[in-house]
Parts: sequence; structure tokens; C-alpha cells
Amino acid sequence: MHTSYVNEHREQQLEDNERLEFLGDAVLELAVSQYLYREYKHMSEGELTKFRANIVCEPSLEKFAKDLNLNEFLLLGKGEEKSGGRERPSLLADAYEALIGAIYLDQGFDQVITFLSDFMYPKIEPGAFSHAMDYKTQLQELVQQDGKQVQYKIVDEIGPAHNRSL
Repeated sequence: MHTSYVNEHREQQLEDNERLEFLGDAVLELAVSQYLYREYKHMSEGELTKFRANIVCEPSLEKFAKDLNLNEFLLLGKGEEKSGGRERPSLLADAYEALIGAIYLDQGFDQVITFLSDFMYPKIEPGAFSHAMDYKTQLQELVQQDGKQVQYKIVDEIGPAHNRSL
């Protein structure tokens, strides 16, 4: 249940999926970390961290959500529905995290592992998640090869506090 739906149905005292997203995110990080640790023994901590970040990120979670047709099960407010929310990447990624949180609360961590073993782990292989280009990390690594450090300075901020562009 998306926040927009809950806001339009306040009389029903419904709960949106944001708390489940929060929990699901943490459970997913642990489950994927455990899987990578066991399956990719040759990878260093840094490599595992990057690999996990490329798996547990919006573009990947959106794809996993679409694979399960989660968009068909979302309850959205009228405005969110009309603006294309059912196909919005962030909303789909959040729905996937909420699903993982719900499985965890209802049936425990072992069932999360079983679910991921069926629907996520078979799709994990090096290079399969190269869509996540972290240019900031690439720059830092390149500069640090020469023993230098990167310093960042914000030159401008645009937009409301909850959605800034730098």
C-alpha cells in the first residue's frame, strides 16, 4: 500500500508500506551479503561491497519487482496512478523491499532466503548488474591510485529540502 493510497483512505486507518521497506532493505542487504560471501570466495571485501551495491539498488530491485509483476498488486492513490506511479522505478524498488520485509515478518529469515533462492540468486553473476555506474567511486579510485585525495565542495543546491539537486 503506497502512502498516496493510505492518505486517500484515512477513514480506514491503513498502514503504508514504508516501514516494511525499511525492514526489507536491511534484510535484503544481509541476505545478499550472505549469499555473495558464500558464493564468491575469491572476491575481496571491496569487490563484494560493490557487487552487493549493484544488486541492492533501485535499477536492480525495479527489475526484480517487474519480474514478479509487483506493479499489478500495488494500491496507489488516484494522483499517483494517473502520473504513472505503477511503473515508477523508485516505487517498484520500494515495493520489492516491502515484500522482503513482509516475508521476513511473516515467515522469518529462512523463508526470505528460500524466496531469494527462487527469484533473485539465480540471476546474480558478475557483470549482470553493471548498469549501476558509480562515477563518484570510480573517480575516487582513479585519483587515489596516484596517492591523491578527492575533495568535494557543494557549489549550489536547488529544490526543496527533501529532494535537493546539487
